Amino acid sequence: MTPLPGRREKWALAALSVACFAYVTTEVLPIGLLTVIAHDLRRSPSETGFLVTGYAAVVVLASLPLTRLTRRVPRRALLTATLGVLVLGSLLTAVAPGYPVLLGGRLLIALTQALFWSVVAPTATAMFPPAVRGRVVARMAIGNALAPVLGVPAGTWLGQQAGWRVALAALAVLGLVTCVTVATLLPPAAAGPGGEDGGQVGRAPAPDLGRYVTLVVATVVGVTGFFTAYTYITPYLLEVGDFAPGSLSPLLLAGGVAGVTGTVLVGRALDRSPRGALLTPLAVITCALLGLHAFGAVKAATVVCLCLAGMAFSALAAAIQNRTLQIAPGGTDLASAGTSSAFNVGIAAGSMLGGALIEGPGVHSVTLAGAVLAAVALAALLGEPWAATGARSARGRAPGRRTRSAKPAGRTPSHTSA
Repeated sequence: MTPLPGRREKWALAALSVACFAYVTTEVLPIGLLTVIAHDLRRSPSETGFLVTGYAAVVVLASLPLTRLTRRVPRRALLTATLGVLVLGSLLTAVAPGYPVLLGGRLLIALTQALFWSVVAPTATAMFPPAVRGRVVARMAIGNALAPVLGVPAGTWLGQQAGWRVALAALAVLGLVTCVTVATLLPPAAAGPGGEDGGQVGRAPAPDLGRYVTLVVATVVGVTGFFTAYTYITPYLLEVGDFAPGSLSPLLLAGGVAGVTGTVLVGRALDRSPRGALLTPLAVITCALLGLHAFGAVKAATVVCLCLAGMAFSALAAAIQNRTLQIAPGGTDLASAGTSSAFNVGIAAGSMLGGALIEGPGVHSVTLAGAVLAAVALAALLGEPWAATGARSARGRAPGRRTRSAKPAGRTPSHTSA
């Protein structure tokens, strides 16, 4: 097993993971502070909730345009500027005199997050040999997994004790420390523009448009399936599982801890079997949601299925990012922007579908619908080899004849649209 080399690179990777933690916490924290902010600013819960939904919409819409616009900017400068705006936006939200300024600060941060998710994984993996790419992606994703378990509860507690402005100001401090650390430690090998330095940055080892499109579609469907159930897991546990309200926090914490565990465990599997590491979490999510549907009234089974689903989903998120870096048909930055948008579309679609199901068949149906969608995503990924454009173009050609898709990696366009 190849070790991760370089002390500076390891610290830079840790800083990028903390940056992921800061962004996820920033995005989701208003959910925990919803009632506090709404009361303080004299706004309805639905208006306050737009601080989250509007944020997500900006991330979806801005990812590809911003990534294309900044594709020639050196990554160290780009990430430093992105984190710098995160700090300024967080300070703006902390001192906002009213709702419009608070919303404006949130949308400003969302613009930087759209760009951040597009470049952070390609930048992180460029610091290390390709043999450890999966472990690098998984270690970076630990920050994502820790945010719901540690960042959001801590921020919610701080906001309830000292005020929501203090909680947002604390995020600005965290962003500042991360910004300085990234600017200082990011090595030259990963600091250049995506695909412009002739190295690993910006290019995938096995670019394939057909496989990438399949991955994007499966991401939308699979994430929609998970969030169809998970968005409404609290009413599901109360109504179907008959859990006491006081047990919800420990249950959700258990699912979050399982998610961190899944992120840690999937790292080595990503390097050994990238497709297997992608297919297995989807299969586990399908089975876990089916288990919740069939045995939701059995408390022990519910806890096991909840933890399995949380573990598998965190592993799936890392596997999707890793697979994107392997098969991106153009620049890895643009491809990462595409899968990031697909992920956010899935979150929004799952929330809407789950809400519609609760109003119709009832809360018991969300787990079954989620399982069906996860199974569809799994089937799509199982068919990925047949979607490979390179494999199709090679059929029927005489051996030894070069195809368009077989050109040397060094000549692969770095900035074509995914």
